[in-house]
Amino acid sequence: MTGLRIVAIVLIVAGVLALIYGGFSYTKATHEADLGPIEFSVKETERVNVPVWAGIGSLVLGIILLVAPKKR
Repeated sequence: MTGLRIVAIVLIVAGVLALIYGGFSYTKATHEADLGPIEFSVKETERVNVPVWAGIGSLVLGIILLVAPKKR
């Protein structure tokens, strides 16, 4: 399997996942405090939305790279 085919498959998978889930979320620790034996921490969950056009673009580009004729 060539590197171009791997990139094409990754783009297709990323495009499908972007269209299904619409984004991803992550948690980051924003504040921490240690007061002797007591520890406080605040964690915030943030969501990153992936636009529909980006998912479709990734999917189409991956398909084009996968089925395009190879020059030799």
